[in-house]
Parts: sequence; C-alpha cells; structure tokens
Amino acid sequence: MSPHAEPAGHARVWWKEAVFYQVYPASFKDSNGDGWGDIPGLLEKISYIASLGVDVVWLSPMFESPQLDMGYDISDYEVVDPSYGTVEDVERLIKACHDNGMKIILDLVVNHTSDQHAWFKDSRSSNDNPKRDWYFWRPARYDEDGNRLPPTNYRSYFAGGTWTWDEHTQEYYLHLYDKSQPDLNWENEDCRKAIYDSAMRFWLNKGIDGFRVDTVNKYSKVTSFPDAPITEPNTFIQPAAQFWCNGPRIHEFIREMNTEVLSKYTTYDGQPVVTVGELSLTPEPSGVLPYVSARQKELDMVFQFDITHLGQGNGFQDKYDFAPWQLPEMKEIVRKWQTFIEGTDGWTTVFNENHDNGRSVSRFADDSPEWRVQSAKMLALWLVTQTGTLFLYQGQEIGMINAPRSWPIEEYKDVEATGHYAEAVRLAVNGSDPTRKERILNGLQLMARDHARLPFQWDATHNAGFSTGRPWMRVHDLYKEINAASQEEDPDSVLSFYKRALKLRKEHRDVLVYGAFELLDLENLNTFMFRKHYQDRTILVVLNFTAVNQKAPESDDMGLLMSSYPKVLPNVLQPFEGRVYASY
Repeated sequence: MSPHAEPAGHARVWWKEAVFYQVYPASFKDSNGDGWGDIPGLLEKISYIASLGVDVVWLSPMFESPQLDMGYDISDYEVVDPSYGTVEDVERLIKACHDNGMKIILDLVVNHTSDQHAWFKDSRSSNDNPKRDWYFWRPARYDEDGNRLPPTNYRSYFAGGTWTWDEHTQEYYLHLYDKSQPDLNWENEDCRKAIYDSAMRFWLNKGIDGFRVDTVNKYSKVTSFPDAPITEPNTFIQPAAQFWCNGPRIHEFIREMNTEVLSKYTTYDGQPVVTVGELSLTPEPSGVLPYVSARQKELDMVFQFDITHLGQGNGFQDKYDFAPWQLPEMKEIVRKWQTFIEGTDGWTTVFNENHDNGRSVSRFADDSPEWRVQSAKMLALWLVTQTGTLFLYQGQEIGMINAPRSWPIEEYKDVEATGHYAEAVRLAVNGSDPTRKERILNGLQLMARDHARLPFQWDATHNAGFSTGRPWMRVHDLYKEINAASQEEDPDSVLSFYKRALKLRKEHRDVLVYGAFELLDLENLNTFMFRKHYQDRTILVVLNFTAVNQKAPESDDMGLLMSSYPKVLPNVLQPFEGRVYASY
C-alpha cells in the first residue's frame, strides 16, 4: 500500500476517535480515610478527568473480591467490594460520567473467578455437583514411585504450577494465574450463560458503555491437556501457552458473547457499545486480525503488548530478567502495529502504560529530575500522533514515575512480583542460578506492576492528598514535586501539555487517528521519526529519545504544529524534545 493512501475500510466510529482514561480504583482517591481508593473518591474527581479532554473512563475491577490479585479474583460479579463502595455508588458514577459527556467501561474478568465465588464453592463441594463442570477438574497422575503428580506440567503466570489439589474431592483444578483464581470452563454452555447474565447484562442494564475484556484469548483450552514439551530442564513446570491461548473454540466463544449480549445494547447516547480485549501471546498480525476484523463481529479492538514487553526477558520465567533494548526495536514494534490494519477492516490501539507495567517515563525515557518533565512531554507526543484508539493510564498525564530503586522489596505488594522474587531467591540459594536474585530485583525495579499502583499524587499535602489515613501502598517519595495541584495552573507542566496534546489530536483527527503510518530512518539509535498521511495531508513527527542535542530534520516546507519545548532551536532537537509538523 502506498504510504500516501488513506487506510481502507476504516468506518468512522465514536470509539476510534475517543481517548480512554484508565482508573485503578484502589490507588486513585480515598474518600473515607481507610487508605484504599474508592468509588466516592473517584466521583470527587470526575471534573478533573473531564478537564483532561478524555472521552471514556475505564474503571478497573471494583467487584467483590478477596483482593489476592487486586480484584482480578472476583467472588461476585453483581456486588461491589465494600472497600470500594456499593452498587449505588457505581450507578452514581455512571450518571456522573454521562453528565460530563464521558462514557464508562468496566473490566470483564471471565477467564476465571475467585475460589470464593459461589460457583466455585458449589463446583468443589462434590464430584457430582451440577456446577462441577463449570471449572476444570482432573484426576492426579502418579510417577513410577507412586508420587502424586498434577494432570500436566504447565507453568502459571505467577511463577508456579497451574494445578492445585483439592483434598475434599481428590482432584486437581486448573488455574492459569494464582491458585485462588480457578479457570472457568467455557466449554460448558450453562457456565457461559451464567457469565453473560451475571458479569455482563447486570452492568449493561445499569447503563455502562462497554467492557475492557480481560485475558480474552484464554477462554478456549486444548481440553485433552497434553503435557508441554520440556524447554526448561531445571524444573517440572513448563511454558504451555500453546495449550490454553488462542484455543480451538476461542473465536466461536467471542462471537457468541457479541451476538448474545453486546449486540443487544447501545451506549447512553445511542452508539454501539465498545469492547477492547487484552490479547496476550499473539505476536503476529495474522493472529490478531480475526479478533478485530469488523466483519468477524468479535471485538472492536485489542491491546497487543509488544510495546509494554520491551525490555522483558523471554517467556514467563524470565519476564523480569531485564533485556536491554535499543530504539530501532521500539520503532519496529510501533511500525508493526501501526501498519497491520492498513487495507483491512481491523483497528488498533495506542498505549504505553497500564496497571500491569512500570511507568513509561522510567522505562522508555529518563525519570531523573533533570529530564523527567521533558521525557513525559516527548512521550505524550509519541502517543497522540499514532493511528488508532488512544488509552491513557491514571497519573501518566502528570508524569508519574516508578518507585525509587532505594525502596526494599518489602514495599512490593503484587502477587506476581512477590512470586517471581521468591522463585529467584530460591534459585539463587540452591545454586542453579546464583545471580538471579539481583537480576530479578533489577527487573522488578524497572518493570513491576506495583509501579503503576502507587497512590495518585493529587497535591503536596499529607499522603499526596490521596488519603487522610495510611495508604495501602507507600506514596512516592517525590509527591511534593510531582502532583496534579502544582501542575493545574502551570502552563509549562506535563498536565497542561497533555491537555494541549489531546486537543491537537482531536483537531487533526483525520491524520492522527486514521492516517497511514510511514517510519523514517529505522536504524537511527537516537531519534524516532515518522510521517502520517491522510489523502493530501501529511504530518511529520520527530522525537529525540536522548539527553543530548540531535540534528533536526529538514522541514522547511512544513509548519510547526507543536513542540515539547517552549522555544524551538533551528536545526537542533533538544534533549527529549518532540515536534509535530504539518503540510496541509
């Protein structure tokens, strides 16, 4: 396809041009002083969110939960966890978003439930319970010495096996994540119908505008459950995503979800509801397109995670074993997912932060006091100029950064981080990998999920204005320097810049949201440059990813739309400067 051609088949739909803002409720705003963010606290800040220029609030799980995995272990889909508030609070939130011209989507977590969910309690109560088959139960295996073994040798996401023995019914149950998160059996039609009623229709009937669909490509397993090939000879458990990711019935299940439920609902203003799926372990565009092709009627768009996996080691076991990277690797990732929709009826997403990753300024630029503001502004321009639907994560708009490296491992709360670190200590102590503890700690200091979960830094008062009580996670040491209140009235702040950048994206939506992407100068290790084309219009984006001056490209025939610096120097890109030029 010619770089000057308009992408084909991309019908104008509201969610393509929308900017989504993810709220992680435990860490956003606490209203009652218990140190845990809640829905009433979020309601207090709705006008702040609206002032950013975003269109949709994505609320991460606030359902009833034991909170062993921060609400992704749901014990009742139809109840709000008391730590967050009530169903009535969420109803007020839905109305407040709509009254402020914003839509709201919730997390749909239906690959698994908590082991405290009534469905699983029934399922494990006896081998012949009607809900027994709503989860995956399998008998034990035994080795030649009579030792009990799990049904397969699969490794879970959280640095352990995927099967847990149930003493009461004398069988194992499957969990891809923590043992407290048993996987639902989508092969069972009654189970699927219950999911549709409890997790989806219950909230759609209250007026939400769609879902972010958690772990969307893991519902269909290879139910013969063969053993995985041994690729890690030092351990029994082995990577086995080929047996539970993008499984044989996955597209059938998602189409049914769409046909039976989603297609029957509209947003508060009469538009189609929106879905965005979390699509992990699908590295090739040919595997992603069937999920997002409009004619397939499955999902509207998905998150593909190559960009947030940059710097992660290979496979589950080495996720936090940091792998140094260079700028051309990032460019290739961006080009891959910017261009895969060209000539198709699919769509893509743009993001570099969420609740599962370290902060982008710390990972992709420079979070030192000297350069963190410029880094955050440059990354803002990198995001808002890319084709697709834009997703921002709370605190990104004020340039929040990772927890300091000086914090001890005890400050890390996440079940994944603690699991990987405990495994690393074990392997270091037994001598099989002597330096692993130091390597994994380094990786966690850069990429752990905890960094995104630090309390939002509202102001310079006690606990950053997040809570009057002791926060559930330690507040960042630099909250007095990095907070929303100090940036609200400062025209040179990261917050003010984000507002201008989002306005720019809307004003030039034809080129920025829908335009064709053309990468320039791939091998350059210091600058990232690309053009966007829409009909006869072109935008040039130039980004300096270093802390030293770089040569600016020739742009005499183009007008400067925006720079991350107040004063632009001729022929020179200043440290972490981003510029956007236009030729109309």
